[in-house]
Amino acid sequence: MELKVVFFGLFFIFAETMAATKNLTAIRWAHAVNSQQLLDESLNGPIDMIEADIVLGTLTNNVTAPEQPVMGHPPATTSDISLDSFLRQILEFNNKNSSATKKGVKLDFKSTEVFNGSQALLRELWPLMDYPVWINADILSGPVNNTETRPVDADIFLQACKNFTNAVLSIGWTTRWGKDFRDGTYETDQIDTMTSVIRNNSVPNDITFPIRAGIAANSKLELQNLYLDLNRTNNVTMTVWSSAGDYVDVKKLKELILAFGVDKVYLDVPKELEDKLDLGSSGALKLGSGLKWMGYVFLALNVIVYKMFY
Repeated sequence: MELKVVFFGLFFIFAETMAATKNLTAIRWAHAVNSQQLLDESLNGPIDMIEADIVLGTLTNNVTAPEQPVMGHPPATTSDISLDSFLRQILEFNNKNSSATKKGVKLDFKSTEVFNGSQALLRELWPLMDYPVWINADILSGPVNNTETRPVDADIFLQACKNFTNAVLSIGWTTRWGKDFRDGTYETDQIDTMTSVIRNNSVPNDITFPIRAGIAANSKLELQNLYLDLNRTNNVTMTVWSSAGDYVDVKKLKELILAFGVDKVYLDVPKELEDKLDLGSSGALKLGSGLKWMGYVFLALNVIVYKMFY
């Protein structure tokens, strides 16, 4: 009789898991929302996640003021919106709207200095932000021989993020890629260094790894090893991103995404690449098909157990 109770309990848990499975590639992104106009458009549009970059700089209407965290991507150092205003506007919007229309936010800090300079503001607003907040930084040098971009200090970043335990940490590598690149991978030593720095800092958060589409397509084995190694202690996902004009082997990238499953991969790429990948149907179909057959197995076992105990 106890076996019957345990089995039906496991079946219920499995059914709940199937119902909760999501196609993360279907989440809608607004990328590089670094101006007031783009923020207005994102808040009032069909967007799920707002991604924006933060640099140390000044506001365009007061360039002689002391530097502060503002929205912008290097080499820009001026903006018409500060991080303070950016976060408070999203907070105000979400407070006025239902959970179904709330926006999540991904904050991409471009330097150690601007990350440190944003800590007081983040700690002030954090208790009020009851929606998804991702904290992003490139914390290690990466492919392809990218020595031009200085990473955010990994230890400083990961230790400070312990103040925000419910944040998703989006942590990656600096990259060098473009339309003329074909060869390049996330190399084994880069994967191992990332694993080590996460473990050495005892990171408790959920983690997503932002991986550049053109390079990720060449790195299936390395990225799978990273996932398998860290998913034992952290909830791990991948976020595939791409710059406009990047060369991407679409076939290999699609194989990579489906190998992980669409419940483990976010997709933040230009629409042209998204359309070529066509994951809205095929990715969900593959995942759903696997769940369907597992469901049949559970159903068959259910019948057997019923006959055994009744």
